[in-house]
Amino acid sequence: MSIKSTRAFLDKLHPHFAKGGRYEVLYPVFEMVDTFIFSPADVTAGNTHVRDAIDLKRVMTYVWIAALPCMLMAFFNTGYQANSAMQAMGLTEAPGWRGAISGIFGYNPYNPISDLVHGALFFLPVYIVTLAAGGFWEVLFATVRKHDVNEGFFVSSILFALTLPPNIPLWQVALGISFGVVIGKEVFGGTGKNFMNPALTGRAFLYFAYPSFMSGDSVWTAVDGFSGATSLGLAALGGVDAINQAGISWFNTFIGIEQGSMGETSVLACLIGAAFLIYTRVASWRIIAGVFLGMVATSTLFNFIGSSTNPMFSMPFYWHLTLGGFAFGMVYMATDPVSAAQTQAGRWAFGFLIGLMTVLIRVVNPAFPEGIMLAILFSNIFAPLIDYVVVQANIKRRVKRNA
Repeated sequence: MSIKSTRAFLDKLHPHFAKGGRYEVLYPVFEMVDTFIFSPADVTAGNTHVRDAIDLKRVMTYVWIAALPCMLMAFFNTGYQANSAMQAMGLTEAPGWRGAISGIFGYNPYNPISDLVHGALFFLPVYIVTLAAGGFWEVLFATVRKHDVNEGFFVSSILFALTLPPNIPLWQVALGISFGVVIGKEVFGGTGKNFMNPALTGRAFLYFAYPSFMSGDSVWTAVDGFSGATSLGLAALGGVDAINQAGISWFNTFIGIEQGSMGETSVLACLIGAAFLIYTRVASWRIIAGVFLGMVATSTLFNFIGSSTNPMFSMPFYWHLTLGGFAFGMVYMATDPVSAAQTQAGRWAFGFLIGLMTVLIRVVNPAFPEGIMLAILFSNIFAPLIDYVVVQANIKRRVKRNA
């Protein structure tokens, strides 16, 4: 079907879904499909409006494109870790329907095609369930409220899926994204009105509701019976020495060849995405810089203080950068334009607070070795206060200047 014929077909269907049509109640679904294929025809008009080529749909598309390097890394590393574990355990075939497909390409961990295919068979079901469950709630709320289906979920779905381990049960995926969409966003009015990141809200719910499935050593590699801690989990027990003894180098953690959540392991992939987001001005470089500076300052302070009982005190900033989901959270989660600070100075403070809280949680509270997830949600709560303080300071400065 050509573009012209598709456009004509949708235009022919439009009266049935428009106001007064027999399928009026399903208009949000029709509008979602229409605007997914074609750019919206509605534009601002008049001299009082500021017009620009960017719109919400394009912003969300840019973020999804920026997440592609992490998605490809999720395919490769998930497959690589699974194939490596199978080789170590002497397994020659994966069970179930995945084995029927991945067996065609083999299970050689040094074959990139084999790794990509095997990893995709774990990531894609998680992403499809995320789209189906979260999309259901998006359409339901849009239908009840009689407004358009917003493109915001397009981004939340991919970010949520990338933060999950490969062995997570699919029913938990559906439950987590449902909580994130409904409780984290829709109850506050939908996209643009939520004060917390929906993807992180869903991830946090799963983390506290099902800790054994979200933080256990057996969830990070997609092979039944294989158990292994993440680099950050090793660091919480024995510091950098424990990571090195496990044969994991800093370069491994930078590239992302390690166990962990599917799309969070590669700092390189996150930096590629960050460059694209900053170039397109979708993400604030001030927030990213603030998070990094907050992490460097706090980790350096702990290095200076030192501890004879807690090895995390001695971890340098460049290890904090590559371990866990720090880079992913810094680039994709902290820069959420809805839940982050809006003022320029506030973005620096907001980012710095995230970096500070991340290291503080990692070092002082060993029960939560990750840190970045809770730090962002905590800072989301204080973002309006940060902006208020900045605005009031500007007002007082101008009043004093003109007095």
